[in-house]
Amino acid sequence: MHVMIFGCGYSGTAIAKTFMAEGARVSGTTRSEDKAAALRGQGIDAFVFDGDVLDGKLREAMQDATHLVQSIAPRDNGDPLIRLAGNRLGEMMPKLQWIGYLSTIGVYGDHKGNWITEDTPCIPVSGRSKERLEAEDGWMEIGARIGVPAAVLRLSGIYGPGRNAILNLERGTARRLIKKDQVFNRIRVEDIGTATRFLAEQGFGGIYNVTDDLPGPPQDVIVEAARLMGIEPPPEQPFETAELTPMARSFYGENKRVSNAKLKAAGFTFAFPTYPASLAQLMQSNSWRG
Repeated sequence: MHVMIFGCGYSGTAIAKTFMAEGARVSGTTRSEDKAAALRGQGIDAFVFDGDVLDGKLREAMQDATHLVQSIAPRDNGDPLIRLAGNRLGEMMPKLQWIGYLSTIGVYGDHKGNWITEDTPCIPVSGRSKERLEAEDGWMEIGARIGVPAAVLRLSGIYGPGRNAILNLERGTARRLIKKDQVFNRIRVEDIGTATRFLAEQGFGGIYNVTDDLPGPPQDVIVEAARLMGIEPPPEQPFETAELTPMARSFYGENKRVSNAKLKAAGFTFAFPTYPASLAQLMQSNSWRG
């Protein structure tokens, strides 16, 4: 197995480590030579890819890849890999057996806090979520055209070592924003890695929500992290009067509880299904700083 990961960032590196733990060869792309060197230090065959040019060495690696994971967000001109290779993907990756596309639960839009599944109609609000939905359709079409199963992994809010509420409290950046009845789902980054490997090894295509079992108010996560640290949580702030970036504020415009029942019914088991147990594991293992 040779896994090619386009966009080997936080989630992509977790996916790489999961495959490498099973003895797979992993190649990955990043946007700078410094980051590529860091990936090579972790055993990943890394290439610099700026989203505009697939150079000769990268094309050569693609020829040998059996599994493709695409995690690069769409840009103004759409999904960069579809734009550069979509019409010729079968020719450029002749050994390809499976495609995985990392998307977001943002494609569902706002559902007023109700439970939703993969069959719930998508009514994306933000432009970035609309672009993700277009990319999802593009990858599903490519998979169907070249006869390769294509899986779309719709991810919720990603956290894990080096990116979590405990670290935010330590840095003094955690905020306890209160918006009535607001809930979010989350996903531990290691579960993204194992879910991707599971779908790839099973050869499953289709759409899957990769998210936890416990959607809840965002302020509750801060309170739980503070409890684990033995400190007082930051004071409550009304969402309506809080100073937020437009992107941060847009997240609060979508309210939903996302079900992972389809992925579990397929046979996958989450290692970190709830944030209280997951935060406790980060604290106990002293891995929360990364």
